[in-house]
Amino acid sequence: GVGMGMTAPVSITAFPAEDGSLQQKVKVSLRIPSQFQANPPHPSDESIKIEERQEMTIYSTQFGGYAKEVDYVNYAAKLESALGSEAAYRKDFYFCNGYDPPMKPFDRRNEVWFVKE
Repeated sequence: GVGMGMTAPVSITAFPAEDGSLQQKVKVSLRIPSQFQANPPHPSDESIKIEERQEMTIYSTQFGGYAKEVDYVNYAAKLESALGSEAAYRKDFYFCNGYDPPMKPFDRRNEVWFVKE
């Protein structure tokens, strides 16, 4: 097969439950590097799908450290609070993004994205 190396961000689609916690279903997405986008390699695992993410406008917040589920939930709540009731965005899911390899101990970048409606 073809190796593509680390891509960023690693994007997890999170589905919030009524209480703000995350449901156990998630979707992990990796960006296909530019040189492979026109003709991406075919996955050998049937559970891996290639999708094209449509253009979107997002509301975002950024934070550091090694992000855990509780961090994404807390920052999603902070973003929701900062946006107030005026902003229209999808409430059935949001994106949890990490930009750094696991062995990078400092200056880590994580983001929560809400998709504008």
